[in-house]
Amino acid sequence: MCASLIAASPALAGEKVDLVLVEKSKRQLRLVGDGGRALRSYRIALGGDPIGHKPDERTPEGRYVLDWRNANSAAYKSIHISYPNANDEAAAKARAVHPGGSIMIHGQPNGLGWLGWLLQLVDWTDGCIAVTDSDMDEIWAMVANGTPIEIRR
Repeated sequence: MCASLIAASPALAGEKVDLVLVEKSKRQLRLVGDGGRALRSYRIALGGDPIGHKPDERTPEGRYVLDWRNANSAAYKSIHISYPNANDEAAAKARAVHPGGSIMIHGQPNGLGWLGWLLQLVDWTDGCIAVTDSDMDEIWAMVANGTPIEIRR
């Protein structure tokens, strides 16, 4: 099902996104506006065995910032998540592992956007958060660089 059909409520033109909230167990990304109101909701795909914090192919958990974007990425558009932070690096160092990095919200692999509805039924990323290409267009337009993102179990 197209995630835009299950949007929590339509966003008004120019409405500001204050937070991107990801709930891994629900496979859901929400754009949250003023007062905690959900503006949009999208189905997401994650990394294999996604519940729990990095390392490996898991999507990290915690509070980060969406700090830059790439219109020409390997997947249809991507927005970078500021993982790892100082706490993530310290925790990885204590376990003698690399924390990983390059975690993004992105669309489908280039050339496979037409399969987006099917790819969203399985967890296939290397720790990123994947949405359909049309959902990525909405997120790209509504979410500014510097917006906080909270990723929950």
